[in-house]
Amino acid sequence: MTMVVAVIGGTGKLGGALAACWAKAGMEVVLGSRDAARAAAAATAMAAATGGRVSGASYAEAAAAASLVVMAVPFASQEEVCNAIRPHVLGKLVVDTTVPLVPPKVMRVQLPPEGAAALRAQQFLGEGVAVVSAFHNVAAHKIAKGAGGDCDVLVFGDKKEERQQVVELAAAAGMRGFHAGALANSAAAEALTSVLIFINKHYGVEDGAGIRLVGP
Repeated sequence: MTMVVAVIGGTGKLGGALAACWAKAGMEVVLGSRDAARAAAAATAMAAATGGRVSGASYAEAAAAASLVVMAVPFASQEEVCNAIRPHVLGKLVVDTTVPLVPPKVMRVQLPPEGAAALRAQQFLGEGVAVVSAFHNVAAHKIAKGAGGDCDVLVFGDKKEERQQVVELAAAAGMRGFHAGALANSAAAEALTSVLIFINKHYGVEDGAGIRLVGP
């Protein structure tokens, strides 16, 4: 894949891990952060570590520079980030990784009134922006150490061709992506994250539980 990908929240754990994978795969990556200087510093380090083309910018600048945008930010920041990038993503595909975790009860499923964080993102971004959701159930540290392929990625979106782009994006990061239906179905993966956190604590899973599909 040769597109320019903006990772909004690219200085965070999940965003940074995904961005590094895509940089290694030869994609041009722009890290977006609230602090553009921080993004630039992280980009310099990532470029040196991966040998890839990585730059840093503000949320808005990163979204404007890319043909595809990945949003990897906490649920509490979702609205702020959507508002910042909205003028720059019209006609583009936005991949939302948001999980509606509400501390301190992160082991309890707490979906938003909209039904799913992905549906909430679509409302914030408005018509003319294609939202697909994915990468909810893969731990950032697994991706960072090259073990992301141990877990599968469920991809949700209202159009097959848009989901397919994200399936291919997952493959570029070394993971198996699966079409999992309409954007509303994202509620299942978002809720499953809280279940996996509970399993990790209950069973003492230090490396983090994930999902793996059998059959396909």
